[in-house]
Amino acid sequence: MVGNANFDDILSTTLKNYVPKLTDNIFTARPLFYALTNGQTIRRISGGAKIVVPVIMAKNTTAASYEGADTISVVAQTGISAAEYDWKQYAATVTINGIEEAQNNGEAQIIDLLEGKIMQTEETIIENMNTMLWADGTGNSGKDWNGLANLVDASGTIGGIDPTASGNGNWASTETAATGSPANLTIAQMAKLYNDVSVGNDQPTIVIGTQTGYEAYEALLQPQLRYSDASVADAGFQNLLFKGAPVTFDGSCTANTMYMLNTKYLRLVAHNDVWFKPTPFVRPTNQDARFAQILCYGNLTVSNRSRQGKLTGIANG
Repeated sequence: MVGNANFDDILSTTLKNYVPKLTDNIFTARPLFYALTNGQTIRRISGGAKIVVPVIMAKNTTAASYEGADTISVVAQTGISAAEYDWKQYAATVTINGIEEAQNNGEAQIIDLLEGKIMQTEETIIENMNTMLWADGTGNSGKDWNGLANLVDASGTIGGIDPTASGNGNWASTETAATGSPANLTIAQMAKLYNDVSVGNDQPTIVIGTQTGYEAYEALLQPQLRYSDASVADAGFQNLLFKGAPVTFDGSCTANTMYMLNTKYLRLVAHNDVWFKPTPFVRPTNQDARFAQILCYGNLTVSNRSRQGKLTGIANG
């Protein structure tokens, strides 16, 4: 049988080596995860009391044409603010109990056992974190991370900024209710929302709804117009295009709702030092088991709510 010291070393080394694969599996498992971590949409920072995100609230009023020796305005500018987000924590525990240790007493068996435990933990993190990132951050007595339900909203204070206060009109998302009797999804309603949250070439990067909403959109398209985004398809997700943005579906999306997201401004922030970080395995004095945690510090943030939108009340969504 592998000795206790060697057993602990094998467990800790295997867990540490497996974590990069675990992290990759988690963040390629669901469309929202993929959108938040693909390319430049994940931001890593080293710390601070808060996660601070710069926000442009107004234009620079000194910008203007001039002629000859005209006076050029040097008026001090406001309009740059900052949204401040709390650090949130997330953890999962990997457990090996005494009888499992006894039944798997060779190095290869230990590794196989631990990899099975990690896969179980991985699936749990995928389901629970995905659900959390679709919600409004109030779950688990407010310990949950921010989600689309509170970040992409026409009201509600986010990052310490109240969208109803004077001068903060740009800090509200566009929230549009589907119309009609029944209020079925239409191309026209999607186009209106897409255009409302776009400025020039600054447009939604992904559209996510429910499976029924996706199927409703698919039914609106002529077969020869059902184009898809290759990168999203290569990641394993069914998708169609709408004005160049991939349209897909997520099982945790709010019923009867379709989100149009611009991930340029929607960032998953990760702590440099504690992001899917495994702790050493320890054995409590009063339990016949060894435990290790996988820890994450971070939060979901937004720096421009006005570029985010959602279509609600879709009867066939």
